[in-house]
Amino acid sequence: MVRGKTQMRRIENATSRQVTFSKRRNGLLKKAFELSVLCDAQVGLVIFSSRGKLYEFASSSMQEIIERYKKHPKDRVQPENQVGAQHMQQMQHEAASLMMKIELLETSRRKFLGEGLQSCTLQEVQQIEKQLERSVSTIRARKIQLFKEQVERLKEKGKILAAENAILREKFGGLQQRETPSEEKEGEAVCTDGSEKSDVETELFIGPPECRVRRL
Repeated sequence: MVRGKTQMRRIENATSRQVTFSKRRNGLLKKAFELSVLCDAQVGLVIFSSRGKLYEFASSSMQEIIERYKKHPKDRVQPENQVGAQHMQQMQHEAASLMMKIELLETSRRKFLGEGLQSCTLQEVQQIEKQLERSVSTIRARKIQLFKEQVERLKEKGKILAAENAILREKFGGLQQRETPSEEKEGEAVCTDGSEKSDVETELFIGPPECRVRRL
């Protein structure tokens, strides 16, 4: 005979209800005992019948198990919706804190820009002025440092250019020394041609050679 599925609702018949209670109670006690033995776990089981009769099982001492349960309330598994609600509440608190910090930073920024100073007291204005002076000093110091670094870079660049210029001068001096002997030879050739030309008659005569008359 196939056993039908039991409906999860209160059994109306008192006799059937008592029989089902006895069977399932014994099975539950048996399972609790097996769990404690097989898994070396501390198990405490308490059952009250509809008539108020107590049934219990404890792997060690029921009082010790109850005391241990009371000492570790944080280890209990919280319902899922309760965990979600706590997480949402924490996120909302963090968001509100961040919004407050952003608002304070925005207010400080406007004050440093010279806006919204009507609500500031004399002490607050003096504090803002000191902060701005410190900021200006820091900026000037950084600017001077950048100028010095730029000057050093220009000096290094000047040294490199001077070294390149010296190398070019040495090369140019060598070229001049190579070209000087050829120029001297050309000068000597010019002088020789001049001396040869000086032996040729340059005076102009008219008529045959035997009766040439010098023309003055």
